[in-house]
Amino acid sequence: MRWILVASLVLAPALAQACADFGGATSSRWSTARDDGVTWLVTPCGDRFLSLGVNVVDGGRSYPSPDRRYHWSHVDPTLEDWARRARGRLTAWGFNTAGGWSLDSRRLDLPFTPNLELGRNARFHWFDPFAPETEARVRKLAAEQVRPFLGDPRRIGYYTDNEVGWWRGALFIFYVQEPARSVTKQRLIEALTRHYKDDFARFARDFVAPKGVASFDDLLISEGNPVRLKPGGRGIDFVRLWTKQVSGLYYRMTAEALRAADPEALVLGDRLPIYYDPDAVAAMTEHVDVISTNYNVDAPDGWLARYFFDGLAKISQRKPVLISEWFFASRENRSGNRNTGHLMTVGTQAERAAGAAGAARRFAELPDGVGAHWFQFHDHPPGGRADGEDYNFGLVDIADRPYDELISALTKANREAAALHAKPGPPPSRARTALPRAQVRIDDGELTDWPKARSLLPPLIPQPGEIAFGEAYAAWSEEGLSLALIGMDYYDLDLLAFGEEYPRSESFRVDLGVDAGSGPQRFRLHIIPPREGLAGGSQRMRAELCRIEEAACLPFAGAKVHYFGSDQPRITVEATIPWRALGVERPPEDGVTLDLAVVAWYRSRWMSLTGRPPPLVMSDPSKWRPYTLNGR
Repeated sequence: MRWILVASLVLAPALAQACADFGGATSSRWSTARDDGVTWLVTPCGDRFLSLGVNVVDGGRSYPSPDRRYHWSHVDPTLEDWARRARGRLTAWGFNTAGGWSLDSRRLDLPFTPNLELGRNARFHWFDPFAPETEARVRKLAAEQVRPFLGDPRRIGYYTDNEVGWWRGALFIFYVQEPARSVTKQRLIEALTRHYKDDFARFARDFVAPKGVASFDDLLISEGNPVRLKPGGRGIDFVRLWTKQVSGLYYRMTAEALRAADPEALVLGDRLPIYYDPDAVAAMTEHVDVISTNYNVDAPDGWLARYFFDGLAKISQRKPVLISEWFFASRENRSGNRNTGHLMTVGTQAERAAGAAGAARRFAELPDGVGAHWFQFHDHPPGGRADGEDYNFGLVDIADRPYDELISALTKANREAAALHAKPGPPPSRARTALPRAQVRIDDGELTDWPKARSLLPPLIPQPGEIAFGEAYAAWSEEGLSLALIGMDYYDLDLLAFGEEYPRSESFRVDLGVDAGSGPQRFRLHIIPPREGLAGGSQRMRAELCRIEEAACLPFAGAKVHYFGSDQPRITVEATIPWRALGVERPPEDGVTLDLAVVAWYRSRWMSLTGRPPPLVMSDPSKWRPYTLNGR
């Protein structure tokens, strides 16, 4: 196998030319390989390849009318003319792949990754996936959809769908309400019966059954009636099991269908949203060639929370990972985009350029990464897409004018990507024994002011059989001790049975124990969901910080806490506890000892700094870790 570095078609034109037009390829087979601990795509020519792509390189064809939108007809006489010019621009900017929703290689002459929406179009999701006819539909549709790409050596592989998500609460709630004739409903009731050993009383300790339902047979014929988790129960364990069963069927079925239809293409999975369900990823691993995930960068400076990728590596045993979508938007833009929502947005184009370049380099340094695809070629139209998404995501504005600062920064990062990937630097040190001094703002809604590499605490240790679902940061100032958490977990508004007040026992929470020299102090930070969702499906969370005193958790003076995650499933929160609340008047000369534990929604899993269960973390301060205060 020839190991020729191909990070972009512009980097080494003489070497890349062998597969630049893929005329020398003797097959259309793509593969992956690991070399010196680093994973690469391998082209049909045998060259290693880091896929630096751009999504929606389509000339604006996705919009029904060209008026007030980006469209090829505004700037070129034909779509073919536009495509040739777009290819030249992309390669000059260091990109080498046409990502999802782009024109295919017949027009762009670039390696490409089509998104098939196979599960959605074959009616796998939200219909009856276990019905015998479902697999036949998937196989038939897969053969039809890949036919135009068969034998094309530029076709890297196929995304099966986009952002399925495996929202486990919705998945359980939907199928438990289906009629008894649904094969999937039958499978669900069979699984519940096995899980609870045919004992409905045990089931009723974990779930609130519909009125009049007193057996599993009753539950089978109950239609349109939700079954909800009971606070304090362990029903979430079954909900997770069901998620794994349904997602496992999907990944097996779609992968087998694609390999039968096009055995030389890679199966790229379903473009995970900016979150992943660990049970679904576990079910996916044996079926896909590459795990594809979209990603919302964690801070405006381009910081990436490594727990996300460490977790994928642990579950999948280091399966290759493709960042199938990432982005930066700016409030300062030429297309009139409002940037409504929670996706990464900064103030100016200069900030956008700096943050995007930082993130691009960090993506290149991921040892299991095989590429990253920018979303998207052009800005959203003024007023947003049909679904309301309205962001300055483009490399160009709606008048086809490049954002020069962004282009310059990304071109430079793309030219460095192959070398960074071949010899990635070490991840941020996690052997933390000192906390940095930092004056962080708790109400600005971002983590730019955090010295993240220096304040990153050692990896949180998950409970046995799980992965870490977040990472923690700590710093100090004259004001107090500050803590930040970047994490992920999914909360479904309809899954838990509760009244007007959300039960704190079921919330996403952080338990923190600190001794600043005056004895152990214990605190708890809850992330509280709303009672009802907002328009558009948003769920505005809030954070509560309290001090644990005997059996109560009470507010205390001087506390600052701010939740600014994407509502969910990505969770970002920061807080400051004043020194006085820790029993001292100023930063202690001898530093602090601390430990923390994080508990997911519905108590589904936990992780802690010392690897101990949360109750033990809080009750036994003898194992809290010592930290000096740098600059004290």
